[in-house]
Amino acid sequence: MSSEDINRTATIPTEEAGQSVSSTSAQPPSNGDVTSPRPSDQASCQNNLQRIQQRKQHVFNWPQVKKLLKLANYSACQVEECKCNGWKNSQQVVKSPKSDLQPISNFSDPCRSCTHTLESHISHLPKQNDEEINKLLGMVVDVDNIFMGMHREKDPDTKKVYYYLFKLLRKCILSMTKPVIEGPLGQPPFERPSIAKAITNFVLYKFGHLTQREWQAMYDLAKIFLHCLNHWNFETPSARRTTGNDEEAPAYKINYTRWLVFCHVPAFCDSLPHYDTTLVFGRTMLRAVFKSVCRQLMDKCHSERDRMSPDKRVLVLTHFPKFLSMLEVEIYSDSPIWDPEFKQVPPPHLHVSTDSKSLLTRRTGEFEKVTVPPNDSSTYTTINISPGIKKLTEKRAHPEGRPEAKRRRVEDPFEDLAEDTVSEIIATINDPNYMCGPDAVFPPNVPRDETAKLEESRKIIEFHVIGNSLTQPVSKQTMLWLIGLHNVFSHQLPRMPKEYISQLVFDPKHKTLALIKDGRPIGGICFRMFATQGFTEIVFCAVTSQEQVKGYGTHLMNMLKDYHIKNNILHFLTFADEFAIGYFKKQGFSKDIKLARVMYQGYIKDYEGATLMHCELNSKIVYTEFTAVIRKQKEIVKKLIQQRQQEIQKVHPGLTCFKEGVRGIPVEAIPGIRETGWKSYAQTRTRGVAKGTPGPEPMEACLDITDSLYNALKNVLNSVKNHSTAWPFLKPVDKNVVPDYYDHIKYPMGECRIDYLARW
Repeated sequence: MSSEDINRTATIPTEEAGQSVSSTSAQPPSNGDVTSPRPSDQASCQNNLQRIQQRKQHVFNWPQVKKLLKLANYSACQVEECKCNGWKNSQQVVKSPKSDLQPISNFSDPCRSCTHTLESHISHLPKQNDEEINKLLGMVVDVDNIFMGMHREKDPDTKKVYYYLFKLLRKCILSMTKPVIEGPLGQPPFERPSIAKAITNFVLYKFGHLTQREWQAMYDLAKIFLHCLNHWNFETPSARRTTGNDEEAPAYKINYTRWLVFCHVPAFCDSLPHYDTTLVFGRTMLRAVFKSVCRQLMDKCHSERDRMSPDKRVLVLTHFPKFLSMLEVEIYSDSPIWDPEFKQVPPPHLHVSTDSKSLLTRRTGEFEKVTVPPNDSSTYTTINISPGIKKLTEKRAHPEGRPEAKRRRVEDPFEDLAEDTVSEIIATINDPNYMCGPDAVFPPNVPRDETAKLEESRKIIEFHVIGNSLTQPVSKQTMLWLIGLHNVFSHQLPRMPKEYISQLVFDPKHKTLALIKDGRPIGGICFRMFATQGFTEIVFCAVTSQEQVKGYGTHLMNMLKDYHIKNNILHFLTFADEFAIGYFKKQGFSKDIKLARVMYQGYIKDYEGATLMHCELNSKIVYTEFTAVIRKQKEIVKKLIQQRQQEIQKVHPGLTCFKEGVRGIPVEAIPGIRETGWKSYAQTRTRGVAKGTPGPEPMEACLDITDSLYNALKNVLNSVKNHSTAWPFLKPVDKNVVPDYYDHIKYPMGECRIDYLARW
């Protein structure tokens, strides 16, 4: 801003300078007004919202100087060590009904609080662009509206919420940041399933058998009910105490506060994030308000019956009461509509539209995308994994615009396995008589988590995601498990202070995947999700010493990985001490941190003497089934190799060239080697790019490879010989010293023997 702009003066209308917003306040309901707004009230509310937007637009159109003068009242003084958080006019403002102007303000006017000039409070603002300035002015208008609403509000609890939001917006204007509501209220959504999802489930569950016209009528009634809930002014906790249940009062007070902060106030203060009531609340809130809302809603419908069209009058006055009574039964009972996994076949007339939409939106060969709600606040007792099975004949089409150079070159024709062949092999593998002999009792290369998975299938062990909460009641069983986990972590991590373990295990922001055996926790992983940053910090991971080496730790980590994939978090970070690095490496962690530092810096806790490790999850893998799938794939490949061997099996005479003094021959000169599908080193290196059948490799190349291999082995042997502990193996055992040694050791091995074999 030029010096001329700095020194110029401006006049501010009293309406703006005095921060009077009586005409733009959203006018929240008083204690006595607990019903949904009547037509006149609703029109007044809409007019208020319209006036707020008009006022904001009017402020956005101000000249730059006038905007800066307005923001000066909310901007901190930029002079070093000055703590003034807003310029205050030192001149006395006298409001006169005959004049709409206040005394002229100048950029050189001193502040009544810190005596620094007005310019000192706004020196940082001219650097901002117009969009940022308008955002700040929008927050200023919202602060004014909340301030006026707070002064008109009679309910003390509601007034406290207004005051909290007032301070939050003031702080965001000072720091020029976006308002973010944090604290014990949590983040939306607060319950699963939401009210909107449950009402949709109700319509499908109760009316899915109706004709298209009847079903559409019920669907319209559901939309009316949801619309009313989204625009309803709920009664305050203090007004509800006279009629409500004392046991439900604390939960309702929390939900009412959430509704004010996330739904009601943001409706007229768009600087705050706004959510629809029916999308963020669930069963608890609906049970608390349903009866009073229905009663007042039907009273309102009867009072406005003369204004309705005949069709709407029949729908609302005849079908709506029955709709609400049926819904009430489902709300206050253990109904399947509240099941998060609720699945109902849509009515037949919806199938056509659904199928046509899916054909339009999904491309050929595209995988189905399943979205899981992140950071569900409910505690999980069971994690079910049902991997889908796709047809083997389906292929993914290449995108049209893919560059030709980036496509994989396939010179040889590739033939996929016949589906019958694969099915036959899988049936053979799954046959209980397939494994016989010692491998059936002691199978080789058993996965580490095999025992744990077997015990889980027999209900010997269980897995639960549990955590403490300040906003919802915590069951006694959960608290006992948390105490047990605290004892496990304290015992297995002796160098970690017990107070610190208590602080994290019982922190509502942390959760623990608990391993339960015989009703008590024997291990667990304590973690904290940072959903906005896309990663989770693993804080503690331990299994009691008497239950170790059973695969519990591996299965715990795999369960945690699947849980996070469902919540769309694909990165783990943890600080591992010297004893835990090996375990985390086995679980896929690495010291190579592939997550950007800015994503986790300042979020995770640093530990001295520990190593930061990272694990990136693959959303296409079901980790608890990963080892079983790999084993089955290996068995399939082995069976295919056996089938191929039977097809090409042929006995060739042995090689006699070595008896004639030949040191080596090309590999492709071995009879029958090409029939097995073997390829030369050159063919393997070029991945089949070279055309035609290459001739045999020259003898010199084979000899060069042999010589280079001998030289490499010779260096290794020399290092072994020079080792300080290699002395017992340098010379063969003397028969005179140990007469019966060679009676027991038929094929002795030592440095001399190895050196002789290497030269050969």
